[in-house]
Amino acid sequence: MKLSDLKTGQHATIVTVQGHGSFRKRIVEMGFVRGKDVEVLLNAPLQDPVKYKVMGYEISLRRQEAEMIVVDTDPSHQQPVVNHETMTDTVQDTCDQSLPAHVGNTINVALIGNPNCGKTSLFNFASGAHGHVGNYSGVTVDASEARATCDGFVFNLTDLPGTYSLSCYSPEELYVREHLMKRHPDVVINVIDSSNLERNLYLTTQLVDMNVRMVCALNMYDEFERRGDTLDTQTLSTLFGVPFVCTSFKSGRGVQELFREVISVFEDCNASVRHIHINHGHEIESGIAHIQQYLKRNEVVRTLFSTRYMAIKLLEHDDRAEAYVAKMENAKEIMAARDAAELRVKEEKKTDSETAIMDAKYGFIHGALTEAGFRQGTKEDTYRMTHFIDDVLSNKYLGFPIFFLILYVMFQTTFSLGQYPMDWIESAVSWLGEQASALMPEGPLRSMLVDGVIGGVGAVIVFLPQILILYFFISLMEDSGYMARAAFIMDKLMHKMGLHGKSFIPLIMGFGCNVPAIMATRTIESRRSRLITMLILPFMSCSARLPIYIMIIGTFFAAQYRSWVMIMLYVIGVIVAIIVSKVFSSFVVKGEDTPFVMELPPYRWPTPKAIGRHTWEKGKEYLKKMGGIILVASIVVWALGYFPHDESLSPVQQKEQSYIGSIGKAVEPVFELQGFNWKLDVSLIAGVGAKEIVASTIGVIYSGDDSFGDDDSFSDDTAKYSRLRYQMLADGITPLAAFSYLLFVLLYFPCIATVIAIRNETGSWSWAAFSAFYTTAIAWIVSMLVYQIGSLF
Repeated sequence: MKLSDLKTGQHATIVTVQGHGSFRKRIVEMGFVRGKDVEVLLNAPLQDPVKYKVMGYEISLRRQEAEMIVVDTDPSHQQPVVNHETMTDTVQDTCDQSLPAHVGNTINVALIGNPNCGKTSLFNFASGAHGHVGNYSGVTVDASEARATCDGFVFNLTDLPGTYSLSCYSPEELYVREHLMKRHPDVVINVIDSSNLERNLYLTTQLVDMNVRMVCALNMYDEFERRGDTLDTQTLSTLFGVPFVCTSFKSGRGVQELFREVISVFEDCNASVRHIHINHGHEIESGIAHIQQYLKRNEVVRTLFSTRYMAIKLLEHDDRAEAYVAKMENAKEIMAARDAAELRVKEEKKTDSETAIMDAKYGFIHGALTEAGFRQGTKEDTYRMTHFIDDVLSNKYLGFPIFFLILYVMFQTTFSLGQYPMDWIESAVSWLGEQASALMPEGPLRSMLVDGVIGGVGAVIVFLPQILILYFFISLMEDSGYMARAAFIMDKLMHKMGLHGKSFIPLIMGFGCNVPAIMATRTIESRRSRLITMLILPFMSCSARLPIYIMIIGTFFAAQYRSWVMIMLYVIGVIVAIIVSKVFSSFVVKGEDTPFVMELPPYRWPTPKAIGRHTWEKGKEYLKKMGGIILVASIVVWALGYFPHDESLSPVQQKEQSYIGSIGKAVEPVFELQGFNWKLDVSLIAGVGAKEIVASTIGVIYSGDDSFGDDDSFSDDTAKYSRLRYQMLADGITPLAAFSYLLFVLLYFPCIATVIAIRNETGSWSWAAFSAFYTTAIAWIVSMLVYQIGSLF
């Protein structure tokens, strides 16, 4: 029987996980282990994905992935016998790792743990740093660094991305593993969610394999005690060979004790520390030892890595381990030893070595918890309130209406409430420009400062209130746990586009501003889905394009049709994004798609301090990363429009004979099929720096009026629109050409700030350049087809 066949409320015992490769590995690592009980809790509104409960926590799977899990509903079938031969003490380490250099009493500490375990909370509590705390898988995707002190020691803390294992399955897992193997932190703090011990300790077993010096923090221990759970932490410390400390980073409980344990481990005087080997069974252990014999011949491997860990990774068919070994002189001998060991395991265990290792680790964990007297209490159900809320928010009939209501409130608040501080900032920027104009003599320096610097920076700062409000809502949804439900609800629709459920929120954010939306793709675990999401985000019409739409629609279309034309533009952008996403996922961006295996954590009420901190940090990051780019782009556009300068010319004539006017005339033949003239071409070129510049550029070129760039709704000044309409019609711009122009603006080159954001998030100028090129090509084709086909009627 398949897991997908179970109905809501049914229980079953996991028999096996079918499939192969990274898919199968991820499913097993997340807790779908042979012999474990699984319960169906809830279907998404579209009946896919499905929420399950396994190992005491809740997780979502798509139905097509659940079909790969074979289960047994016969309650008489018990769990397999667990291997209680939990460890073997060793006399000699398998690794000659030299300790990193230290300065005085400085300890380099890496914080490692599963997503949602409270790792970043410790980072913030201990150091006062502003790391983001998110109740959502994969919030921390870069390593944050800060300092803390205790008992005369200085701790250099590195908050690594949340990860479920040390495989090379996702960029986060690979990043953590590379950090441990190349940076060699003095001590690792493994943060463990006490409510999900069995699943969290899987990562701990992998750290034991790596033979790193480690202290484990049993976090959220206050919730552990409220439920009435029991555990002998001293016995658990003995079995794992590392100290375990009970903590609650929300209140600060156990933090001082935790750092004192770190000091004692660092100084090699902690009584709990022992070098152990987790016993994977006779055949696997024989294979590990055999492979180690060949690995130890390489001095570099002995120095940098635990040879036992490397041997285990080879038996797991780890791509990075195999690639590293392939460069060694005795690579053939090593791989032959691996293949022979794997064959023996398959003959003995009737399964592949990768599965046998994972089963052995979970067997060790189960045996260790049993020996440590772990019992789950019944005083309080952590998920009781969560189930009550999910029954409403993820309901088959109410889920989507509530979700879209939340989005409506989010955007309505962002644009309505944000308009007040936007007006204040805009007034302040205008006042500053007027003061500069009054105090400085006429000339290029004043023009650069007023039109280039103040105008350019003001174009970014004016959107800061909306960015902050938008991020406030995003932070609230992340920290409360609702963001995971949003992905759960939308996954089926996103999957049809070739995307992940987590892609939906960044796409929605793109209607506000593409830059923070690009940054928000960090929450998507799959690099493939993350990249496709970034590439299609520019088709989500950002608020900076709104003044352009208002100007052209108000000029060429009657009042009763304006709203429909505006809606049509947004819809066309979404349709193009869907088509391009499907093409990219099928032909362009290769790679195996990740299964929709996502933890659904219990709802938690976020603290105002955490939300305020995250909101401000993101706003500051937006200004820091993009303010300089907009500034430079604005100055460049200003210079192209100012030089060569002739005081005797009108603003329109000055634009025409400037460098940017010459460029516009030079590219005019390129846009002949769209019905554009050089003036529209100039505005498009100016929009490369920032879309806010497009409307004011057209206004200046045609009527000497740059106020069009300030319009965020249809103006009552009908004379302004009538004058512009008359001038543009006289210049040969028809309503059809104007609509083609709107389509080009909707789809073409994302602003410089967005391109830079794509480069920062992908780490590649190639993808950034590709996004600029392909969007412009699509804009050219679509606008040309509309104009040429429309001209036939």
